[in-house]
Amino acid sequence: MQERILIVEDEEKLARFIELELNFEGYVVEKAADGRTGLSMAQSKEYDLIALDVMLPGLNGFEVLRRIRQTSSVPVILLTARDDTMDKVAGLDGGANDYITKPFAIEELLARIRAVLRNSGAAKESVKAAEHTITAGDLKLNLDSREVWVGTTPVDLTKKEFDLLAYLVQNKGLVMSRDRLLDSVWGYDFVGETNAIDVYIRYLRAKIEEPFGLKIIQTIRGVGYIIREQ
Repeated sequence: MQERILIVEDEEKLARFIELELNFEGYVVEKAADGRTGLSMAQSKEYDLIALDVMLPGLNGFEVLRRIRQTSSVPVILLTARDDTMDKVAGLDGGANDYITKPFAIEELLARIRAVLRNSGAAKESVKAAEHTITAGDLKLNLDSREVWVGTTPVDLTKKEFDLLAYLVQNKGLVMSRDRLLDSVWGYDFVGETNAIDVYIRYLRAKIEEPFGLKIIQTIRGVGYIIREQ
């Protein structure tokens, strides 16, 4: 998917020049020529990055940035004609990801845009990874990469061991009967020994409990198993 960039710049020739260069690089570009229009667009549409001039009619760039940051973490690069340290500090403290001083070479702006987008993408991936991680005490599972850790120590599990553990952790605090585990992890058409759950629970305990002195998986006699955080 092409990345979308909003240019908020009142110098028409400069805005058009930046737009053409960004289009050539494969970005989708929209423009605003004043602060209020730029703010409205930033608040009503989704962008991957905003290039924001500081000296704008209507609302200046610092105020636009301040209002954007009340609701959005979209990356912002400030474009400023004032090579003043306090302005740069104010912009960065106000939530800008970077700034560039006019006049600038287009190659420098493109490089800064690539760097900010790259860092933003890495941050998004980190958030995504966190969203797909489940925990129970010191135990942590990443559902996407299918990795397991106890504390900071990785633990190697087979596919079925991981599936069983993930299901238990996703339902931690709830008693899971053997029948329910068989249906949910092995499938309704499972054909095999009915003690498969008990066998795999022993495998899990040998890998994630005994080496670390943990007691996470508890047996509910005559019913099944439950994950309880220590």
